[in-house]
Amino acid sequence: MRINIAGNAGSGKTTLAKALGEALDLPVASLDGVVWKEGWVTASKEERTRGEQGLIEPKSWIIEGVSKSVRKNADFIVFLDIPRHICLLRCLKRNLPYLFKSRPELPDNCPEILILPSLIKLIWLFPTRARNVILQSIDQQNGIVIDELIKVEELVAKIILEVAAKRNKTSGFETSSSETHLSSEQT
Repeated sequence: MRINIAGNAGSGKTTLAKALGEALDLPVASLDGVVWKEGWVTASKEERTRGEQGLIEPKSWIIEGVSKSVRKNADFIVFLDIPRHICLLRCLKRNLPYLFKSRPELPDNCPEILILPSLIKLIWLFPTRARNVILQSIDQQNGIVIDELIKVEELVAKIILEVAAKRNKTSGFETSSSETHLSSEQT
């Protein structure tokens, strides 16, 4: 099984990927390690392509991050469609302890202070720059849109149920739209 968890910075991709990986016993990877090099230097297109190919090669994985090639190779896409003001607050809370040092999942010499203005801009522009592209991918593939704020344990349980339903559908046991939209109205 190959699952891509996509969403804005601060949407909860890493937290969800770790919990879902543990629940499904799948390896988890982050695209941040492919995109960023020491000192917040962006990897070249060739380096990113090689890195992504290495991540998507195995038969089973959970990869968190936004990437067209990862989405295309995923069996399921989980899109965390969280409002940008919440993503911004979460990023500030997460990044404040690392203003002058690197977060554990990032390369060395990547203090948050150097990228904070760009991160704020990225978060704010995400709905107009990336959201629709991800939603189009979900329309063409199996996808799950999450637009509610719930505990990660509940979210993992919902995703596992949806993945099972999608598997049954592709096996011919069920017919419905390719997109499932989980919102607070359904809880």
